Amino acid sequence: MVSDCKVFLGKKDHLLMSSRTIRAMPGGNLSVHMEFPRADGCHQLDAEYLRVGSEGHFRVPALGYLDVRVADTDYDTFAVLYIYKELEGALSTMVQLYRDLPSPHHCEPRSSQGPCCASGRTQEASPQATKAFQDFYPTVGLPNDMMVMLPKSDVCSSAGKEAS
Repeated sequence: MVSDCKVFLGKKDHLLMSSRTIRAMPGGNLSVHMEFPRADGCHQLDAEYLRVGSEGHFRVPALGYLDVRVADTDYDTFAVLYIYKELEGALSTMVQLYRDLPSPHHCEPRSSQGPCCASGRTQEASPQATKAFQDFYPTVGLPNDMMVMLPKSDVCSSAGKEAS
């Protein structure tokens, strides 16, 4: 993850890896369930990514995300997301690397039997994913010192939730 957001920069050395469960909705929107590990437990949040314009382009008013774009993906193991957002009255840019996307044949957008796409986020990214991420974020003006590979946590896993 890399961002010029002042809130992120102030906390980046203490953040842990989050996870997302993503379900495709009719009309191209996405329903996203997020889990954020924190010192006081697992915080959960649901948001709708509203499709705007072309495929892979969204906005998320509930999170202050004014522009979300899939910058690169292999549609199987990784996706690089560009996010332009407003937080606490300030505009900022963020780039995130999502890993461990299940194969498209596991995706059933019209099914009520589970997510269309789950991002489990492991500690290690493939060389292709890492290269795509590292090649992209400088193109939007983000320097290396604003980047952090967040450590994995089990706070939001089944075992971590039971221990809390």
